[in-house]
Amino acid sequence: MYICKSKHFFPQTIKNRKETERMMLNMDFVLRLLVAGILGAIIGLDREYRAKEAGYRTHFLVSLGSALIMIVSQYGFQEIIKESSVTLDPSRVAAQVVSGIGFIGAGTIIFQKQIVRGLTTAAGIWATAGIGLAVGAGMYTIGIAAMVLTLVGLELLSYLFKSIGMKSSLVSFSTANRDTLKQIADRFNSKDYLIVSYEMETLHPGESEFYQVTMVIKSKRNNDEGHLLSLIQEFPDVTVQRIE
Repeated sequence: MYICKSKHFFPQTIKNRKETERMMLNMDFVLRLLVAGILGAIIGLDREYRAKEAGYRTHFLVSLGSALIMIVSQYGFQEIIKESSVTLDPSRVAAQVVSGIGFIGAGTIIFQKQIVRGLTTAAGIWATAGIGLAVGAGMYTIGIAAMVLTLVGLELLSYLFKSIGMKSSLVSFSTANRDTLKQIADRFNSKDYLIVSYEMETLHPGESEFYQVTMVIKSKRNNDEGHLLSLIQEFPDVTVQRIE
């Protein structure tokens, strides 16, 4: 009687143990996705605060998707790998994330009149994908450390070296006084500014004559668009169209 119970008991115990292990593994997968999404969103909040093209939602999805692909790459082909006649490298699936994320990064890069914008955001998306892959592989410490270092690179380094680098700004304005154009150019050709390109178009609305000017100016990073606007507004006969 005791032996008969053992025959039914042990298979049932093994089955329950496998179900428990499968449940714990699935909970670990969900935790990986959650952690990856949170780390990506934290980086995205920094980009959102800077009013960049890719914000917290984009970074959240990139990190979450990367973690999902890594999980599938690690565990989604276990049954196929067990086959003796099948040779498979699961890491190739995760490797395609690095190539595929380049298309998203390229979409954030804008080139206009010798100004390239979005390079830092594109690099941040690429780093976010790497963080998602790390967390998806269960490397939580590496993922968190990479997230912290990414924020350090985005914020702390910009603050420490803002007096060294120069920022490109596009300035477009119009005026009816030709002498004012020379005064503005002389003002920007100071030690804090450098005129990279200069385009002028003469407009004839009716009998009057206006000059439409578009300039690309490099300035110290602590001189933001508001400072440029205040400098141009010192000339009363100038109308500013845009500064970006």
